[in-house]
Amino acid sequence: MCSSQQTINLITGLLLIKLSCKEGHSGPTYESMQSVFDLQSFRPAVNLSNPTIANISFTLYAVLGVNEKTQILTTFLWLRLYWNHEFLVWDPDECDGVTRISLPVKNLWSPDIIIYEFVDDDVSQACPYVYVNHTGHIRWDRMLRLVSACNLKIFSFPFDVQNCTFTFGSYMHTIRDVRVSPALTFTEMSGNSKRYLEASGEWELMDILGETSILQFGIDEWDIITFWVVIRRRPVLYVVNLLIPSSFLMLIDILSFYLPPHSVDRASFKMTLILGYTVFLLIMNDLLPSTANGTPIIGIYFSVCLALMVISLLETVIITNVLHNNSMKFQEVPNWVRVVVLKHIANLICYRWPEDISPPSIPPNDKPESVNGSGPSIPPVSQTPDQHPTSNDGTATMPELQQICQYLSDVHAHLTSLQKENELKDEWCHVGYVLDFLLFRIYLLLISCYALVIISMWCVWISQS
Repeated sequence: MCSSQQTINLITGLLLIKLSCKEGHSGPTYESMQSVFDLQSFRPAVNLSNPTIANISFTLYAVLGVNEKTQILTTFLWLRLYWNHEFLVWDPDECDGVTRISLPVKNLWSPDIIIYEFVDDDVSQACPYVYVNHTGHIRWDRMLRLVSACNLKIFSFPFDVQNCTFTFGSYMHTIRDVRVSPALTFTEMSGNSKRYLEASGEWELMDILGETSILQFGIDEWDIITFWVVIRRRPVLYVVNLLIPSSFLMLIDILSFYLPPHSVDRASFKMTLILGYTVFLLIMNDLLPSTANGTPIIGIYFSVCLALMVISLLETVIITNVLHNNSMKFQEVPNWVRVVVLKHIANLICYRWPEDISPPSIPPNDKPESVNGSGPSIPPVSQTPDQHPTSNDGTATMPELQQICQYLSDVHAHLTSLQKENELKDEWCHVGYVLDFLLFRIYLLLISCYALVIISMWCVWISQS
């Protein structure tokens, strides 16, 4: 009861007098300030029904890191806080013209202003002093390493724009005790941050917006200031290290279609290219952000590129099968293949036939001649010795002539068979070439449409940001 009465008497004394000064002593005396320090636990207001107004401003000095997986933004702020201490008042004329002094903040009451998005321990370097002028106006400057939660949207990575929120407000005091307001306009804070922003790395500050509002929870209300910090990623690093190498690999895959289709080296080359692209994705996996909410479009881009390369390999397998498997079996080209592939599709893709070869026409329905039945027919000759004519010297000549004719017939049949095989090979080769040209143009069309869609989407996001 006695201590309460002493506190009341002390407050009453402070209300009646200002801080005292002595002659030859600059500034208020230690004894008069000590009486104020003893009231550290009390809000410095003469009339407790009047709230203490805290003015807040900050300068974003650096963006230290963005962790997409944990949805954490790490920044470094220069925070400035103003409030009025109604007990720290003196007359400069009585105190040798001193209008401002510095005092330890631990001996004074300070508003419990926090940032609601703070999710880590405060490891910032402490600033132990504040400036107090003769009217009781206090300015507290401090550096703050802010680790805050932020809803990061990485779908448009690496051309993404992030909008993170900093909400300043009192932790305990309601609007009846503490009111908060910005010390500077939001435009001035944004301009100062852009001017002093250092060590931003891959992030660029676009704007700082804000508004004041009242947070209501139950019957109590808190005064808060909400800042929206809009930052944009600088995409040069990812364009150089991800998009350009991937585009080069896709270009090499497109140029591989100019390899001869009947060469097995094309399939081997494409398989090596797919293996190299897979290794490239594994190496560059650390540069890609990962969240449980979704996959960035650049990840989809790489997956589709890999799928297109696999489709290209499958096309090569199909063409190789047409050229090698069917031609080696010396099968006739079906009539519908002649009509669809060699006639209509060839005309559609403007296939250029060799100068010494004319486009094939539709053959008649009669069956082709047997290879073995072609050539001149040799009438059978009797092998009876009595019927063999003899020459003047008595030697038989007919068996030798028959054997020679048989050899010539076999040679003619073999040459005719080789010619027929070459014609079948050439015809199947033209079928494979026409299909290869068709699938190559379809592949180019798919890649072009896909590239246009990706570029258009990124351009829209960039223009909207």
